[in-house]
Amino acid sequence: MAVLLVAASAVVAGARSYAAIGQWAASAPQHALTRLGTRVVGLLNVRVARGTATIRRVAAQVGPDGLADPTGADPAGGQPLAVNGKSARGSRGRETPAAHLLAAVASDGRTVTQPRIPDKTNEITCFASLLQPYDLTGVTVTPDALHTQRDHARFLV
Repeated sequence: MAVLLVAASAVVAGARSYAAIGQWAASAPQHALTRLGTRVVGLLNVRVARGTATIRRVAAQVGPDGLADPTGADPAGGQPLAVNGKSARGSRGRETPAAHLLAAVASDGRTVTQPRIPDKTNEITCFASLLQPYDLTGVTVTPDALHTQRDHARFLV
């Protein structure tokens, strides 16, 4: 988890590439690395962040949807939700298509959940499973036009 916290902190600080994230991690102050839970090395108990290659490898394993659920919020309590799908920028490889994500975002801007849409399917088939875990009593759900489907309306009602 420390690797992801370091990466997220670097991005918040302005890093826009894995190399920049690695540079930020290498030069981060000890008090920041302590709060982020990085490993301790040597007799002097110096905090050290993982290198750029490790950060890249962990981020690739987590995927674009990996942080939304642990950091999201349950929409219970009547807070409106917006549901929309997007392709993740920069996620396409030579042999792999871009990652397509379906997100539910609360009115205060927090992402409630954002799973990746499986290949060879689309976001229409994933709408109900996206919202199924939550109690939507009293919650206004506003999907984009693609989700104006009878089955979706039945699910929400």
